[in-house]
Amino acid sequence: MKKIATTALVLASLLPAAAVLAQPKVNDVNQGMGKHAAASTQATHAAQGVIKKIDTKAGVITISHGPINSLNWPPMTMGFKVRDKALLTGLKEGQKVDFEIAQEGDDYVVTKVR
Repeated sequence: MKKIATTALVLASLLPAAAVLAQPKVNDVNQGMGKHAAASTQATHAAQGVIKKIDTKAGVITISHGPINSLNWPPMTMGFKVRDKALLTGLKEGQKVDFEIAQEGDDYVVTKVR
């Protein structure tokens, strides 16, 4: 009987420690939030190319660009959505441009054009 009482007392004293260990740590929560904050400060990738087509209504620009080393992309021609349609103002097909892209979801969008 004494052995059962001692075992129960030991187990009861461990319960508060188990409850503390089961709770998420403040650091873990902050680190998780930091991942979301980091995602909102997106990395941009610089490139150079020639505008092949501009669709102002759809907000899409087609660019034949050189390699984008930061993404390990070879030269290619592709259409990009623009983050802000105002970026398309004053651009012309055939124009050489420096531009930046950032990943948004599964797509890369143009964030700057010079």
